[in-house]
Amino acid sequence: MPGPKKKTGLGRALIRDRFRTNPNSFINDDGLNNHETDADYEQKVNMQSITQENDLEAFLTSAELADTDFTAERLNITVVSSTQNNFVLTEKQERETLRLHSENKDALTIPRRPKWDANTTAQQLQKDEKESFLNWRRGLVYLEEEKGLLLTPYERNIEVWRQLWRVIERSELVVQIVDARNPLFFQSEDLQKYVKEVDENKVNLLLVNKADLLTVAQRVAWGKYFKEKGIQYTFFSAMQAREVLEQEKLQEENPNLVIEVESDEQDLLTVPDDAKIIGALDLIDLLQELCPESDHSTKTGKRTIGFVGYPNVGKSSTLNALVGATKVTVSSTPGKTKHFQTIHLSDSIILCDCPGLVFPSFATTKAEMVINGVLPIDQLREHVGPSTLIGQRIPKYYLEAIYGIKINTRNVEGDLINRPPTAEELLSAYAIARGFAKSSQGNPDEARAARYILKDYVNGKLLYVHPPPGINPQQFNREIYEDETLLAKQIKKLNLATIQEKIASSTVEAMHKGNGVISNSKQVDNDFFQTKTVRARTNGNRKIMNNDFARVNFFPHQEQGDTVLPGKKSHKKEKRKKVHAHWTAQD
Repeated sequence: MPGPKKKTGLGRALIRDRFRTNPNSFINDDGLNNHETDADYEQKVNMQSITQENDLEAFLTSAELADTDFTAERLNITVVSSTQNNFVLTEKQERETLRLHSENKDALTIPRRPKWDANTTAQQLQKDEKESFLNWRRGLVYLEEEKGLLLTPYERNIEVWRQLWRVIERSELVVQIVDARNPLFFQSEDLQKYVKEVDENKVNLLLVNKADLLTVAQRVAWGKYFKEKGIQYTFFSAMQAREVLEQEKLQEENPNLVIEVESDEQDLLTVPDDAKIIGALDLIDLLQELCPESDHSTKTGKRTIGFVGYPNVGKSSTLNALVGATKVTVSSTPGKTKHFQTIHLSDSIILCDCPGLVFPSFATTKAEMVINGVLPIDQLREHVGPSTLIGQRIPKYYLEAIYGIKINTRNVEGDLINRPPTAEELLSAYAIARGFAKSSQGNPDEARAARYILKDYVNGKLLYVHPPPGINPQQFNREIYEDETLLAKQIKKLNLATIQEKIASSTVEAMHKGNGVISNSKQVDNDFFQTKTVRARTNGNRKIMNNDFARVNFFPHQEQGDTVLPGKKSHKKEKRKKVHAHWTAQD
């Protein structure tokens, strides 16, 4: 007999909840605040990143921050539908939205930490922080509800913002890392203002990461824009820096090995200084040059450099490149770094890695958030909007060349015309070419195709670079799409993982067939690049009609000539006869 069901430990749950949220768990005996000295502080708070909340969760969070008790009453309920656009805006709507963004730019702030000193108690500091954080959230809600503006998901957990406050207070130099493909989307101008508010002597630096995805002309344009705005910046590529470190390590292990290094620049001497991508060693020299002295650094002999930015912009990868070893774990999952980490780069420099923070910023649609990597693609429920944006931004011929597919775009009458593909046209062509089909009727699995294409866009395999304000996007990206060398480079990036998988599978197969003899590279290439006809897979009994259309037949009466449907009773009787005959034969 099964044993009794395990009883729920309500008492234990209450005890765990009490000690997990106990505000006095990091208070000294004298009641003074010791946030900066308690080594176990990070283990006693909830550091889960919260970027989206429903209405009820937002209401409860606001009540908790305000230390408010409330009672529920049965009142008349009004259902308010959201007017936010989840799809694509028209050109007129987009201009109007961008105008509103410009008018309310100064209202888009980050939360401030209240002033405190050694005499401030932990209880008083927590109360002031919650009040300041609540007022900040109310200001953002006002922009959404009263102004009708769409904001990106932003960090709603005060504990994560406390990590940022501590990093800014500790650091003499604050490095804000942004994605080079859309710097203004990832840049928080108010963060730079807040750094100066904490201490006027602190220095800001904008690190434009993934700059290898931009052409020289594009970097020149962005460098000119940053200079006009008085922004201190530098171009960097953590991916290239990592490759250089790997090549140097390989060269040390094999001194006689000759390594051919591919350069993205045709002539490095002709690249202007404001557009050059600096390496890891040059970045270290720049950080040491820009990092100022402070009273704290003078006493300790060490200066602190803080790194902040969105998740997935390459903070941890940049730190790995700087220290030359993997001391910081790297992940594309938002919120991988839960607490700020300190790394001793040298005897005089300390690097401080802040958790990835989603700063509040304006967005035209949620589709834009998806393709910028803010919203997780694997949890995406609506793929039409983001896929439509990709079809509008990237030329059709470029998509066809990258994926080796043919996208048919037709007008209302069904005639082939040349225009940007819709989401359905793009995803159907990709799904059919890759054999992605739904399990029911064999239709192209557009949702699965969307996940692949969107991830290629976010990872830079499908390349689109946003221009500085005032520059035409099509003209700004023309070199990327029309240069055959750049196109071949992108195709190589896209197919590299697939080729490696094919080589691995061919190697295993050859070892099984030839008693450990591995096929040569030419055979692998022939196996991989041989011409194959790909059809969408279907379940059931598929019948090819006119060599063009595959019809799925799930039932016997769907076969040609079966015009009479068998009765339900006779069908079961036939089935029982077959089963009985089977067991008789077995006996």
